[in-house]
Amino acid sequence: MRRGEKVYYVKDFIQTVPLPSPKKIFSELDKLGYKGQTDARRAVSLAAYRHVKRLKQMHSNNIPRTELIPRPNSILMGPTGCGKTYLIELLFGEIFKLPFVIIDMTKFTESGYVGDDVVNILVQLVYAANESIDIAECGIIVLDEFDKIAGSYSSARFAGQGTTKDVSGFGVQRELLKILEGTDVQIPLDFGFSSRGPRALISTRDISFFAVGAFSGIKNLFGSNEAGFLQDIDKNNIQDDTIAYNMSQEEADDITKFQLFGFLPELIARFNRIVPFSPLTKETLQEIIHLKIMNYQTEFEEEGFQLQLDPVIVSHIIDEARRRQTGARGLDVIISKHLEEVAFDLFGRGEEGEITLTVKSGEVTHTVKRRA
Repeated sequence: MRRGEKVYYVKDFIQTVPLPSPKKIFSELDKLGYKGQTDARRAVSLAAYRHVKRLKQMHSNNIPRTELIPRPNSILMGPTGCGKTYLIELLFGEIFKLPFVIIDMTKFTESGYVGDDVVNILVQLVYAANESIDIAECGIIVLDEFDKIAGSYSSARFAGQGTTKDVSGFGVQRELLKILEGTDVQIPLDFGFSSRGPRALISTRDISFFAVGAFSGIKNLFGSNEAGFLQDIDKNNIQDDTIAYNMSQEEADDITKFQLFGFLPELIARFNRIVPFSPLTKETLQEIIHLKIMNYQTEFEEEGFQLQLDPVIVSHIIDEARRRQTGARGLDVIISKHLEEVAFDLFGRGEEGEITLTVKSGEVTHTVKRRA
């Protein structure tokens, strides 16, 4: 079937996509378990709303693209484990159910060199759209670890050349410019990764891009007296509720710092919003950990055991995650580590009882009470 014959299918698909208000989206994220990041959540909720409304205006109301606002391309920057990619997953995987892909940018190189090239990003989006190019053109691309393609990170000197050829920094950035600016790109028609064989065109004019990264090295570009940015943390004696760094909106919008960091200014200019994510506070981590504990309690109940965690151990786990600077992502790792031994001993034995985890003399311990 030719692409021209799929117009009505795309129109029908877009009509099934919900369009709740930004405030409703914000509240729905909370119901789905997303905690904290009030300002960032508002900004990205609005970006998602604008993306979907724009699609509906084009496909349902037949409004020309030239009369619509630009695509809401955004850079999401903040410390690891603060909820950047999780927010995108909930928005487009649970609320809007649009095709989206999260791409690890560390594996990409400039076309013609070993490694993936950026055209394969579009191939993966087509896969996510059940191999429909037209539906993929309505989707979302998340460029994860975006900060790792900064030119300052990667220059490889080739033997005998006497010059430096950048294969995974500025080269990749230049390749990204082609798809971010909104154009037609050729991809393999069979959705393989070979450069041979028939090709098809996919338009990137209506795909929204979210570039996600910690940008941890950017701290060196700000003076130590910059208010609120990258406060030092004593890992042995945490004095505040931050994990990694704070960045104001004004600091995030300073594009010159991205250029010094190793980004082409024309690439950063393709993003119309830079959204700083704050480090998760201890209070937010407490909300998140209780949701995660409920999941582990369900697992243990299925094995016949009631799992109880002493409030002291909850604070112990949160403090450990903050010392590691792993945010919410590290909570699961730590909880799982402390439950691993008892789960190994008791799971699959058909017994019943109660398990309590607590902290004694700074060490996590557990007690098991079996029912007769």
